[in-house]
Amino acid sequence: MEQVYFEATGRRKEAVARVRLRPGKGEIMVNNRPLRDYFCRDTLAVMVRQPLELVGMGDKYDGVARTRGGGLSGQAGAVQLGIARALVKMDESLRKPLREAGLLTRDPRMKERKKYGLAKRRKAFQYSKR
Repeated sequence: MEQVYFEATGRRKEAVARVRLRPGKGEIMVNNRPLRDYFCRDTLAVMVRQPLELVGMGDKYDGVARTRGGGLSGQAGAVQLGIARALVKMDESLRKPLREAGLLTRDPRMKERKKYGLAKRRKAFQYSKR
């Protein structure tokens, strides 16, 4: 029997997530741990489930995400984008509502590089006249 699933990749900051959606009961596993265990902050867990809830499929599909790099917030954003992209692969008619909610746009903001002569990216050392 062939296993039916839809796979997509999501990225945010330095985090990358590979997400697979398959028909199920709405359980999402991230790095072999339940969603609420991996993303301990409720806001992150709600953020990850947002694409499924928006299209009314929160309890119809199980998700498995493998994520690496970045911090928890970046990983949550990467999983969210991966789920949204997988939903579009599954059903092209979902593209419009997901796009209008801003869930298909990859957040381009990245860490700014450190500049020489400065303490951090923009913070300068204290100026001394004498």
